[in-house]
Amino acid sequence: MTAQHQSNPAMHSAPEHVALPAPTAWPAVLALGLTLMAAGLLSTNIVSVVGIALSLVAGVGWARQVLPHDRHEMVAVSAAPVQIATPHRKVTRMAAVQAAPHRARLPLEIYPISAGIKGGLAGGVAMAVLAMFYGIVSHGSIWYPINLLGAIVYEHIDVSTAQVEAFHIELLLVATVLHLATSVLVGLLYGAILPMLARRPILLGGVFAPLVWTGFLHSILDIVDPILNQRIDWWWFLASQIGFGIVAGLVVVRQVRIPTWQYPLAARAGVETPGMMDEENNHS
Repeated sequence: MTAQHQSNPAMHSAPEHVALPAPTAWPAVLALGLTLMAAGLLSTNIVSVVGIALSLVAGVGWARQVLPHDRHEMVAVSAAPVQIATPHRKVTRMAAVQAAPHRARLPLEIYPISAGIKGGLAGGVAMAVLAMFYGIVSHGSIWYPINLLGAIVYEHIDVSTAQVEAFHIELLLVATVLHLATSVLVGLLYGAILPMLARRPILLGGVFAPLVWTGFLHSILDIVDPILNQRIDWWWFLASQIGFGIVAGLVVVRQVRIPTWQYPLAARAGVETPGMMDEENNHS
C-alpha cells in the first residue's frame, strides 16, 4: 500500500493554491518617511517632523503585518505547459573548441616566452637598421639617432648638430641597453596579444600597435627626452615602429604555440587517461 501510495501520480500534481505574503504598502510609506527626514535637514524642520511621523506609523503598520504571525493570502495556480522553442535546428559549436575542456578559455594555445623574446630582438634589429639609415640619409651619420636616444640619460650633451652627429661611447652604451630592453619587453607584449589575432599579425603588430605607441610617445616625449623631442622626425619614427611591428609580429607567429594551463596535467603530459582521449584513439 505504501509503494502504491507513493507512486500515485495524483499525489505529485501541482497544487491548486499557494500561500504568498500578503501585499502591503507600509515598506513604501516607511521609505518615504525616511526620505522626508533626510530632506528636512536641508530644508525645514516641518519636513523632518512629517517624515518622523510617517516612519513611526509605517513601522507600526508593518509590524502588525508580520507579528505575531505573517499574513498570507492564497493565490490560485493555473497550470500551463511550458514550451521551449528555438529557431536553431542544432547546437553549433566553435570548431576550435570542440575537443577542448568544458568552458574553455580562449585562446586555447599561446606563444612561449621565447617567441616574444625572439620577435622583440628581430624587430629591434629591423628598427635599428631603419633608424641608422635615416641618420645617414638626413645627417650623414649613423650616430645621430643613437645619440638622441642616449640623451635620455646624458642630458648634458651639447644640442648642437655637430655634437649629436659625433660618436660618444657612453651614449652608444646607454642607447643599446635601452633599445634592447624596450625591444624585448614589446616583443613579450606581442607574444601575449597576437594569439588573439593570429591571422592578422601585420594589421595588429605592424599598423595598430605602432600608431598607438607613436601617439603615446608624442604626448610624453617632451618630458622624457627634450633633446629627442626637438629633433625627432615623427614620420620616420612611425616608419621605424612599423618596421619593428611587422618583423616582430611575423617572427612571433611563426613560433610553435603551446596549450594554456587550463588543460589537465594528464593531457599536457600526454598520459592516456580515460575520458580525455579522442574517440578514434579509444576505438583503435
